[in-house]
Amino acid sequence: MILDHQEKPLASWTGKERISGETVDCLTIIFKSGGCSWNRCLMCGYKFERYDKTSPELLRDSIIRQLNWIFSNYKTDKFRLIKIFTSGSFLDPIEVPKEAMKEIVSRFSDKILIVETRPEYVNDIVLDEICGIMKPDDVGKNFYIAMGLETTNDAIREKCIDKGNTFDDFKEAVSEAKKYGAGVKTYLMMKPLFLTEKEAIDDMKKSIKESAPYSDFISMNVCTVQSRTEVEYFWKRGAYRPAYLWSVLDVLVSSDIHVACDPVGGGKKRGPHNCGICDHDLVEAINNYSLNADRGYLKAHLEKDCKCKSEWEFILDNEMPYCMPLTN
Repeated sequence: MILDHQEKPLASWTGKERISGETVDCLTIIFKSGGCSWNRCLMCGYKFERYDKTSPELLRDSIIRQLNWIFSNYKTDKFRLIKIFTSGSFLDPIEVPKEAMKEIVSRFSDKILIVETRPEYVNDIVLDEICGIMKPDDVGKNFYIAMGLETTNDAIREKCIDKGNTFDDFKEAVSEAKKYGAGVKTYLMMKPLFLTEKEAIDDMKKSIKESAPYSDFISMNVCTVQSRTEVEYFWKRGAYRPAYLWSVLDVLVSSDIHVACDPVGGGKKRGPHNCGICDHDLVEAINNYSLNADRGYLKAHLEKDCKCKSEWEFILDNEMPYCMPLTN
């Protein structure tokens, strides 16, 4: 299908994803949008990717042109799962005009569809519109709302991420989604700014347990150093290091439920990394675990040895936290 009036999205790629206990072909799309209305998260580089000062009509047309590009460049019938991201929140009507949002949902209404948003945009109005487009018998089976909870610790979310919402806000959004039969995908973030390696591990283990009752499935992102972010500012000054891959394995192995993880930038200085010798095998093991959920396979990799493992263990025992004031 060749569609006129096309514009390339920020990014798009194909892959596989585990959902409802099976592995399916997936197409991921990041649309350039009007930009995140919050626009303050300390680790996020997408806040710079936006159409500035454009009318809702031009913004709508730009997003639909990107959708046209997708349909011209991918055989979308090959994919059962479509994941939709934007510069911020897909359900924010200022960032993604309603007509563009409805057009995207309509064209993918026969797929399993996951859309990412902040919790404040999950409400009766938008859910009624989306669920009216999706096939009624399939809502709950093929429509998921993804939210970046990041951590169940409100203090960490405020001080280390500046997310601007609370665990209670997330739970209220989950309640709204469930009223319409929609599923919930929860994103957690491992090792934002200012946490020691041990604090980051403990926070993720606790957050997985506490968010599991509200989640159909959980994906753990590991913080990376994106350009022009506050994380990069501290990283360049030696005040931040992305998580060790050993830490990622430790969290995933210890979880009572399957948690997916795609360690973006794994093995590189700006991403989760070890010493450079064992990184490739561990990244591959984490990616495989995300699809096959074989905890024994992952545990075997955690039990392997490398010269950097004793370094990691030393860090867990001896790294001290920064002293941060709790009030302004």
